[in-house]
Amino acid sequence: MRRIPAAVATCAATLAFLAPAGIAAAQGAPAEQSYTVVPYENVNVRQLPTKDSAYLATLTAGQSYQAYCWTHGQTVTDHGYTNDIWIGFADGYSSAVYFKGDQYANLPASAEC
Repeated sequence: MRRIPAAVATCAATLAFLAPAGIAAAQGAPAEQSYTVVPYENVNVRQLPTKDSAYLATLTAGQSYQAYCWTHGQTVTDHGYTNDIWIGFADGYSSAVYFKGDQYANLPASAEC
C-alpha cells in the first residue's frame, strides 16, 4: 500500500469531501444534508464499506469532517468495540468504530445511505 504524508492526505481528503456539496449548491441543486463527525484516531477512507476495499485517504484524529450517511458493511472489531456501521462521505466510507459518538458516529438513524 502506498503511503501518503498525513498532511497531504488530510488536505486531499477534506477537499474531495467538500467539493461535491459545493458543486451541487453552485448549480442550484438542493444541498445534501451533511453531519459533522470526528474520528478519535486516524482512520482510513475506503472506496466501499469493507476493510479490503481500495484505500482513498486518511482522516486525522480530532479533526472535523462532513459525512452524509451511514450504511451496513463489513464488521470491524477494534479497541473493544464491534460494529458493522460505516460512515459515508462524498467519495468513500470509514468504519464507525473509529468515530466519537454512538454506533452511528452521532448521525441520525434516518441518515441511512
